[in-house]
Amino acid sequence: MAMRITLYITNLVFAFPGIYKMNRLIYLLIITLFCSVQLQAQTISHENEPDSFSLDEIIVTGTMPKVNLKTVPMSISVVSGNTIENRLQPSLLPLLSEEVPGLFITQRGVMGFGVAEGSAGSMSIRGIGGAPTSGVLVLIDGHPQYMGLMGHPLADSYQSIMTERVEVIRGPASMLYGSNAMGGVINIITKKQKTNGKKLLAQVMYGSFNSFNTEVTGGLRNNQFHANGNIGYNRSDGHRKNMEFEQINGNGNLGYDFTENWTGFVDFNISKTLSSNPGSINNPIIDNDADILRGAASAVIENEYENTSGAIKFFYNFGSHDINNGYPINSSFIKSYFHSKDQMSGFTAYQSYSFFRGNKTTAGFDFQQFGGSAWSELLDSEDIPIVDITLNNYAGYVNIQQSIFNYKLTMNAGIRHDYHEKNGSEWIPQFGVSYLPTQNTTIKGIVSKGFRNPTIRELYMFQPKNPNLKPERLMNYEISLLQSFPEERLNLGVNVFYINGENMIRLNMVEGKPLYVNTGKVKNKGIEITASYNTTDDLKFTINYSYLNMTHIITGVPEHKFYFGGNYSFKKWNISSGLQYLGNLYTTINPNIVKVNALIWNTRINYSLLNWMNLFLRGENLLGQKYEINAGFPMPKTTVFGGIQIYI
Repeated sequence: MAMRITLYITNLVFAFPGIYKMNRLIYLLIITLFCSVQLQAQTISHENEPDSFSLDEIIVTGTMPKVNLKTVPMSISVVSGNTIENRLQPSLLPLLSEEVPGLFITQRGVMGFGVAEGSAGSMSIRGIGGAPTSGVLVLIDGHPQYMGLMGHPLADSYQSIMTERVEVIRGPASMLYGSNAMGGVINIITKKQKTNGKKLLAQVMYGSFNSFNTEVTGGLRNNQFHANGNIGYNRSDGHRKNMEFEQINGNGNLGYDFTENWTGFVDFNISKTLSSNPGSINNPIIDNDADILRGAASAVIENEYENTSGAIKFFYNFGSHDINNGYPINSSFIKSYFHSKDQMSGFTAYQSYSFFRGNKTTAGFDFQQFGGSAWSELLDSEDIPIVDITLNNYAGYVNIQQSIFNYKLTMNAGIRHDYHEKNGSEWIPQFGVSYLPTQNTTIKGIVSKGFRNPTIRELYMFQPKNPNLKPERLMNYEISLLQSFPEERLNLGVNVFYINGENMIRLNMVEGKPLYVNTGKVKNKGIEITASYNTTDDLKFTINYSYLNMTHIITGVPEHKFYFGGNYSFKKWNISSGLQYLGNLYTTINPNIVKVNALIWNTRINYSLLNWMNLFLRGENLLGQKYEINAGFPMPKTTVFGGIQIYI
C-alpha cells in the first residue's frame, strides 16, 4: 500500500507541466551576556530521533508553548538532526531547500553566498521573501537574526554543525513573530547536551576547487549544568576566478537547571567571513571583496509547570561590513568602499496558562531596537555619511488555543498589536482550526495575516531610498491534510494555499530615477505534498513537491520544486542520496523572462572504519547539469568532497 501511494505521488508530480584572504588567526570570542529568557525547543537525542515528521511530534515554532504538531493550524516542516548529519554539508541552508516544500534558497557557487550585488542566499517561502531576504524570519532558538540596518539575515552565518534540528513555518507567522515573518519562519534549534557525560566530534573535509572545511563540536553535562560549543573553518577558491571564500565561525551555550521547573542559559554565535564577487559572466568585476563580522548573544530563563509555562529573553545582534565596491575590468573607475556597523537588541517575554481543560492561553510582549551607521569612502576623500539612526518597535499579543470534543477539534485564534516608531501601528489577526477525525488523520485550516515594515536600508540608504514607504501586507488562506499509516510506516501531508497581498515594495523608475515604491501586488496559489516511507529500520525514503503559481512573478523562485531522497544503512555503511528537480525557475523577468529547468543529483557515502572514526565521500550535481540560479552566475558542474570524522 505504501509503495503504491508513493508511486502515485511521483506520477502526480511529473504530471504537472514544465516539470581572500584572511589572516589565519583564532578569534577570541568574548561576549558579555545579560540575564534573561525565551522558549527553548524540546529536542530528542539523535539515537531516538525520527528522520521524518510524526503527527505526535512536539514543536515550538508555531506557538510559544510546546505543542503537538496535530494541534497547530499552520503548515510546519521539521528537519531532524539525523537528516542534517547525513548530508555532510557545512552550510545548513542548501539541505533545507531540498527537504522543505515551498522553501527555496538561491545559490551562486560551491561555498559561500556572498553579499551586496553579488549575493545569493535569498530565502523565499511560497514566493514571499526575495532578495534581500526580509520577508522570511530566521531564528536561532527563537532569537531573531536579521541585521539592524539591512533588515535581513546573512545566509553565510548558519552552519549545520551547530544545529540539532530545524522547524520551518510555511506561511505567515506575523501574529507571533511580527515583521519579517510575512512569508514564514526558519527556527534553527541548536544542540544541547541531554545526558551526563561529554561528547566530542571533529570533522575535516577537502574537495573540488581547493575547498576545505574543518569543524569541532562538543558537549558536556554534569547533572544540572550543561554546555555545548563548536568552531569551524571554511574556505574555497570558488569555481570562477575572483570568487574566493573564507570563514571562521563559532557557537556556544551554557545552561543550568535550577529546579525541575526553572532553567536558564546563555548563548552566542559569531562568524567572520571574507568573500569575493566576480560579477556576472557578461559584466565581470574585480576587487569586489567583502569583510563581514556577525555576532549574536542572548540570555534566557524559562519555566514549565503542568498548567503554565513561560520565558523571558534578552538578545543582542551586532555586525560590521567593509565592502570594496570593485570596478569593471579595464576600467579606470575610482575605488570606493562601503562601511557599516549595525546592532539590534531587545527582549521577548511570554507566559502561557491553561485556565481549564483543553485550554492554552498565551500572552506575550516584544521589544526591539535596531539601527546603526553606514558611510562610504572614496580614496583621497573624506568619508561620506549615509545613515546614522536607531528605531524602536513594540508589540503585544494574545493567542488562545481551545480543544473540545475530547481533543478532536482544536481552535486557535490570536491577535497582535505592533507599533513601529516610524511606521505606526499594525493589527495582525490569525485564526485556525485543527480536526482529528481519527488518531492518524489531521485536517487543518488557517487564515492569517502577514506584514513587513520597510527596513532602514529601504527608507534611508542608497539612491532608491524612500522615507515615505508603508508596510507590506498580505493574507494567507490554507487547508492541509496530514495522514499517517503506522503499520505501513508511511506519513503523508498535502496542503493548498492562496496568498493575496498589496503594498509590496518594488524598485520602479520615477521621473527617470530608481525609487522604492509600494506598488507591488502578490497573488500566489499552490499545492505542497510531503511523504516519508520507512520500508525498514535501515531503508527510508522522503518525497516533497511544491507547485507555485505567481500572478506577479519574481526572480529566484521556481514554479515546480520536487525532491526524492533516500537513506540506507548496512552494517558499517550509510548511503544518502537525493534528486531535486527545479522547473520554471525565474532568473530574469525584465526586459525578458528567462526560466531555468534543472535536475540535480547529490549523494553521500559514509563508512565506519572504526568505532570512533568515519570516512565519507560527498558528490554534488553528479549529472553535470549546466544551470543558473542567479542570472549571470553559472553553478558549478560535478563537485566531489571527501573527509574524515572522529568521535571521542
